Amino acid sequence: MDLRNKGGVGSAHGVLLLNSNGMDVMYRGGSLTYKAIGGVFDFYFFGGTRPLDVVNQYTSFVGRPAPMPYWALGFHQCRWGYPNISYVEGVVENYKKARIPLDVIWNDDDHMDAAKDFTLDPINYPHDKVVAFLDKIHSRGMKYIVLIDPGINVNSTYATYNRGMSSDVFIKYEGEPFLAQVWPGPVYFPDFLNPKTVQWWVDEIQRFHKLVPVDGLWIDMNEVSNFCTGKCEMPKDKLCPVPKSKEPWLCCLSCTNITKTRWDEPPYKINASGIQAPIGYKTIATSAVHYNGVLEYDAHSLYGFSQTIATHKALLGLEGKRPFILTRSTYVGSGAYAAHWTGDNKGTWEDLRYSISTILNFGIFGVPMTGSDICGFYPAPTEELCNRWIELGAFYPFSRDHANFASPRQELYVWDSVATSARNALGLRYRLLPYLYTLNYDAHVTGAPIARPLFFTFPNMERVYNMSTQFLLGERVMVSPVLTQGATSVKALFPKGTWYNLFDMTKAVHVTEDDGQYVVLDAPLNEINVHVCEGAILPMQRGGYTSAEARKTPFTLVVAFPMGASEAEARGSVFVDEDERPVMRVEDGYATRVEFYAKVSAKTVTVMSEVEAGKYSLEEGMVIEKVCVLGLEGSVAGEVVIEVDGMPYSGDVSSVHVSGGSSSTSLERLEGGGR
Repeated sequence: MDLRNKGGVGSAHGVLLLNSNGMDVMYRGGSLTYKAIGGVFDFYFFGGTRPLDVVNQYTSFVGRPAPMPYWALGFHQCRWGYPNISYVEGVVENYKKARIPLDVIWNDDDHMDAAKDFTLDPINYPHDKVVAFLDKIHSRGMKYIVLIDPGINVNSTYATYNRGMSSDVFIKYEGEPFLAQVWPGPVYFPDFLNPKTVQWWVDEIQRFHKLVPVDGLWIDMNEVSNFCTGKCEMPKDKLCPVPKSKEPWLCCLSCTNITKTRWDEPPYKINASGIQAPIGYKTIATSAVHYNGVLEYDAHSLYGFSQTIATHKALLGLEGKRPFILTRSTYVGSGAYAAHWTGDNKGTWEDLRYSISTILNFGIFGVPMTGSDICGFYPAPTEELCNRWIELGAFYPFSRDHANFASPRQELYVWDSVATSARNALGLRYRLLPYLYTLNYDAHVTGAPIARPLFFTFPNMERVYNMSTQFLLGERVMVSPVLTQGATSVKALFPKGTWYNLFDMTKAVHVTEDDGQYVVLDAPLNEINVHVCEGAILPMQRGGYTSAEARKTPFTLVVAFPMGASEAEARGSVFVDEDERPVMRVEDGYATRVEFYAKVSAKTVTVMSEVEAGKYSLEEGMVIEKVCVLGLEGSVAGEVVIEVDGMPYSGDVSSVHVSGGSSSTSLERLEGGGR
């Protein structure tokens, strides 16, 4: 995306080079150079002119972002290194005791029998105990997700492998399945470009789901990762994998480099892996062959994408529910099938800062449901860093704590101070779930990112073009995290307008300069600054310890007018549906969408709504219990006329008050059904 400013007006356009071959991309400020080593030059241009227009046009071409189930927007906990199912159960109970919201518990490969896909460890994760655990958390409205890798263990006692060999589903090298090594040891990689492979993969997932009714799947290592390089054979003088190895990522196969073709040694050397490694370094040999003669050289970047599509097809066919897939490897269009996380990020302040720009990029790429490993995957984070990371991570579109088996425990309840930060930040996230879910709907319909750079809302404000230390959720909710060790304040740039603190709506920042203003905000260890801008109507609920609990509570509308407004308007919307239906659309009886409009004129506040397909929300008994109107400076009870459905409201307005230059007007049980 190119965004430039001429005469104070920002104008954006987008360019896509749809090419799956290896390439170097050189950006030098004033020029952009692509050096591709194969394929075709398919360029697509998206005219914009707003950043949102570019993403809308781009995702209409590559695929709209997949709809996410409501629970996916809750908080997730994972760790590589939960030794048994009792340990996992203890984690869930500790979150409950600490009163920290938790929707989804994950297993890395700990649940597997010797790291083999679609299996359970019979000792540490016995089938009966796993199913009993799932029954327990499902009764609370919680979910369970496990990891699967693409590498299939070469093992004649392994049923998945045997069925794969019978169906001839693996990538070939010189006519035989290409041998590689990942966590279970020697593996073959399924060829997801082969229709037979897709059928086999769908069947394996269905078999596994009958064994363990998981709620989603995590597909990892699908770049594809290989612990070895070149042509490999089983070693004749040692075991592979090495029994009880503490370094299972070291290659134990007997391998030789492949240099005999121009596919393995192309004349132009791209900067592979950031270290100018050989193009087949620790992955599938680029002269290996896929279905119908397609070379890995041309299809390498499509591997994770093709696995994602096959996995999506499998989950869609299980119970008719909306799939949730988390994938590490992505390509153009991956967002139409899956969420993404940024990989094994480090527990460092640098990676905390870098997580923001990475997530914002993926929103632009059409993959809005993205997050980083909160507190860091490795090494051990400090207590202070983990405080600041959950405060930020609570506002990632995909919010998950995940750690390495070798790292100390870092669940959010481990430190009392982190637990306090988690309750504060996740508490607001869970109150904002209706807003986040509506952004999820908007992303599915128009491609609009959930987390956005400030220039998406303020494209004419040139000083925000390079900002990646703050970001927006939707159009008008701004997150300004602490990203520096030892800091107890944050210097935040506020565009023109009135911005209200969502943790304490009596606090506001009012900026009159067209080019915005930097403001130093207090940010004690357990606090993050989140503001809503004038002109917004935010749908919120009371929150809860799970999204299932939170979504049953009444709604509040926060109407943000400019400070001291006598004439002003605000807008917002909310989308609600049966969130596990595969389709996400406004449909009578299954979903409701409401557009809210508010105005203040001569001290008369009017709140109106346009309801589309209202049957579902009525049947579910969804009620707006409160409207908080911000910005009516100087108003007191008796001076403000409030209208509901076009008629003066005769109920209790005793809670109309003034505090710190802004006021909060509350209405009990405002029905959102008419104008």
